[in-house]
Amino acid sequence: MPEQAKLEAATAQYAPTEIGADLSKLPANEQQALAKLVQAGWIMDALFLRQAWAGNEGLLLNLLTDRSPLGQARTRYFLLNKGPWDRLDHNAPFLAAVPPKPEGANFYPGGATKADIEAWLKSLPEADRTRANGFFTTIRRSTAVKGKAGFEVVPYSVEYQGELVRAAELLREAAKLTAQPTLKAFLDSRADAFLSNDYYASDVAWMELDASIEPTIGPYEVYEDEWFNAKAAFEAFIAVGDDAETAKLAKLSAELQGIEDTLPIDPKLRNPKLGGMAPIRVVNVILAAGDGNRGVQTAAFNLPNDERVVREKGAKRVMLRNIQEAKFKLVLAPIAAKVLSPAQQKNVTFDAFFTHIVMHELMHGLGPHQIKVDGRDTTVRAQLKETYSAMEEAKADISGLFALQLLLDKGVLDKSIQETMYDTFLASAFRSIRFGVNEAHGRGIALQLNWLLDFGAFTVDKDGAFAVNPARIKEGVATLTREIMTLQAQGDYARAQEMLRKLVVVRPEVKKVLDRLQGVPIDIEPNFSTAAKLLAEGGK
Repeated sequence: MPEQAKLEAATAQYAPTEIGADLSKLPANEQQALAKLVQAGWIMDALFLRQAWAGNEGLLLNLLTDRSPLGQARTRYFLLNKGPWDRLDHNAPFLAAVPPKPEGANFYPGGATKADIEAWLKSLPEADRTRANGFFTTIRRSTAVKGKAGFEVVPYSVEYQGELVRAAELLREAAKLTAQPTLKAFLDSRADAFLSNDYYASDVAWMELDASIEPTIGPYEVYEDEWFNAKAAFEAFIAVGDDAETAKLAKLSAELQGIEDTLPIDPKLRNPKLGGMAPIRVVNVILAAGDGNRGVQTAAFNLPNDERVVREKGAKRVMLRNIQEAKFKLVLAPIAAKVLSPAQQKNVTFDAFFTHIVMHELMHGLGPHQIKVDGRDTTVRAQLKETYSAMEEAKADISGLFALQLLLDKGVLDKSIQETMYDTFLASAFRSIRFGVNEAHGRGIALQLNWLLDFGAFTVDKDGAFAVNPARIKEGVATLTREIMTLQAQGDYARAQEMLRKLVVVRPEVKKVLDRLQGVPIDIEPNFSTAAKLLAEGGK
C-alpha cells in the first residue's frame, strides 16, 4: 500500500468530532481569562513534544514545509501521535529514518542506558537520589570533578525556562481577569510554580479550586517515562464546569472511607483515614493539549500525583463529559454490537460507562500508596517501577467494579445500573485493548480481560461472542481486586512483572473479535472548536 494510503487508513482509526462547550452564561471577563488559558495550554503542547523526543521539534518543522497531500498526511498523523511513532501500533515508526521510540523519552540523556542511570542513582546520597527521581527534573550529562563524565539534575524551571516564563505570564494575566477567588489563587500559585519548580502549593490550590472554569495545567502524568515512571509530562485540560452533573456525583465522595474499609484485602492494609478532600468535578473540555492529547484521548483523570498532597488533602477526580459522550457514541456503541451476544448488547449504556469511569478515578485514591518494605517507608510507585502504571490502571478498573457493586448493595446507586455495568465494562474492555498492549491502560485492561476469562467471569460462545457470567463475575472482581492491591501493599515487583508477562497478551479468541472491529474507530480526533473561536475573538 502506498505511504499516503497507509497514513490515511491509520488516521481513519480516529473519528473526527467537534469538542466544545456553551460559554453563553460565562461573563465576558471570564471568557477573556479562558482565552488566556487556551494560549497557555498550547505552550504545554509544545513542551510535551520536546519531552517525548529531542528530535520532535525539528522533524515537525520539516514536515510543515511539505504542503503536498502526502506531506499533510504525515503532519496530521505526527500531530495525532505527538511524534513519528504510532501509539496504536506498539510505537512502530510510521516515518522513514527515525530511531525506535526512546523508552526514557527525552527526560534522560541521549545515548545513556537505563542501567547507566540506575548505577548513577545508586551512587548518590539519599537526598540527591530523591531529587534526581523527582517528578519535575530531567537528567542531563555533565563533566564532573577530574573530568570524569557523569550526570546532573536539571529542574524543569531551568530546562524549559523560556516556555514556562511565557506560560506563567499568561496565567497571571488570566488571574487578573477572573473575578473568582479560588481560580485566581490557583493561577497565581501555578505561575509561581512554573518558575520555582515547587508545585506543592499550587497542587493544594488546585484541590481547593471551585469555579466555573476548571483548568488543569502543568507537569503531571508519568506514562511517557517508560524507564522509571518517574518524570512528569506537561499537559493541559482547559474546561468549564458542569454543575448539574457534578452535583449528581458529589454523594460518591462521602462513600470513599466506607469503600476503603470494605476493600477485599487484609484489614491492616487499608487506610484508616483517607485524605480530607475527594472532590469530583464534571467538566466539558475546551482544550486538551500535551500529554492530555496524544493518541487516545483522556476521558477522566485523578490528580495530583504527589503522594504528599494525596496523603494530606486527598485527590480530585475530573470527568471530561463531552469527551466521554463522543467516545461512547462513535466508538463503544459500535463495538458492543460486534462483541457481545445479542441479549447483552442492549445493556450497554452511557450511564454505566460514565459511572464506571467516575469510580475508576475515585479508586486511584484508595488502596495502598505509602507502604513499608523490609521496614523501610516507601511508595507503591517506587517499588513497582515500570510496572506501576499498568498495575495501577488495572487496580482502578477492577476495584471500581467492586466499589460499584458495594454501593449498589448499600442502595447508594440506582438498582438499574446492576443490569448494565458488567456488560458495559466488558464491551469497553475491547475498546481499551485496541489502544495497544504497550500502553498503560491497554496493558491494564488486557490483564483484567484475560484474568476474568480464566476465572470464568467472562465467557466466549461458539460464534466468538463474549458474555458476562453472572454466577462468577462478582467473585472474580473481588478476587482480582484483592490480588492486585495485596501485590501493591507488599511492593512485590517480581509478582507484578510475572502477572504482566503472563496476562498482557492478545489471545486468539480476543484477536478474532478485534479482527471483526476493522472499520470501527479506535478513538476520536477532537477539533477544539470553542477554543479556536475564543482565540479568534480574543476572548470577547
